[in-house]
Amino acid sequence: MGAWLRGAAVALALVGLAPAAWASGFLARPLELVVPYAAGGGTDVVARLVAERLAAQLGGRVEVRNVVGGGGSIGTSQVLHAPPDGYTIGTGSQGPLAMLPQYGGLDYGIDDVDFIALIARNRMVLVARAGLPYADAETLLAHARAHPGTVTVGNSGAGGANHVAAEGLAMTAGIRIRSVPFAGGAAAVAACLDGRIDTVVAHPSEVQVAVRAGHLVPLLVMEETRIPEMPAVPTARELGVDFTWAAWKGLIAPRGMPAEARARLVAALDAMFAEPDFRARLAALGETVDYRPGAAFADLARRDFLAAGRVIRAIAAHNLPSAGPEPQPQPPH
Repeated sequence: MGAWLRGAAVALALVGLAPAAWASGFLARPLELVVPYAAGGGTDVVARLVAERLAAQLGGRVEVRNVVGGGGSIGTSQVLHAPPDGYTIGTGSQGPLAMLPQYGGLDYGIDDVDFIALIARNRMVLVARAGLPYADAETLLAHARAHPGTVTVGNSGAGGANHVAAEGLAMTAGIRIRSVPFAGGAAAVAACLDGRIDTVVAHPSEVQVAVRAGHLVPLLVMEETRIPEMPAVPTARELGVDFTWAAWKGLIAPRGMPAEARARLVAALDAMFAEPDFRARLAALGETVDYRPGAAFADLARRDFLAAGRVIRAIAAHNLPSAGPEPQPQPPH
């Protein structure tokens, strides 16, 4: 009997080895995905889709928790100060990670982040109101060089991603513009349409209808290559301006996560992004799907961190105008 019991115990152990080991380690309880913005926003909607598919891949529960405030810095801080056991991850966005640290006053820095994977980006385009004397990017750049500070460029909020994009483009091109922040991208685009500003930095989806109607003219895109939505529009690099910029979102965690947990998480993400249906659902939300695990995501974040620092310091040093109704940094949600 003793031998039989021992044999049965060994057989049960072999059959149940992986589940038992798994239950005693990572995913013994629900994984929490912290979103540092309000429920219903763009980042939250993406996070809930990711949580749904991640749970299916991991065979466990993934619970989304919204922690709002501080332009995304409060929720980001909670993620980075959580125990590094793999049970708390978060959505990491350009604003809280690459831009807000430039202003000081945060209890975390970019070196505290474990960059798990980039999920998607939101491209940026510079468009002008139809009927202006500069109907293409070359003419605009020439006009701005001949008349420094006269070209007005709207953005979605002072100190935010679109503001940094406009000033970064101008710095790289060797021109001076007048940035005009507004309370959100829709307000900035509306101001361009009704003549209060000349141009605006926006996401393609924000201006596509007005472009098709002939009310706005796309001048350039801030990508490495031309984009499908606007294939005739040149990149800044094609015009001799070596500048790229896009808002982005990914998954982050506190540094020090157990190797087993991290490997399991990355394997699940690899499988998710290999699914055409998941990629299609993500794209349907208006996202540019751009999966970059680990080091590639970290490289992008650190590059933007350095670029944002240069631009924000230049804005402060030159006291550039900010004649809009939105005085605080407003990273994208």
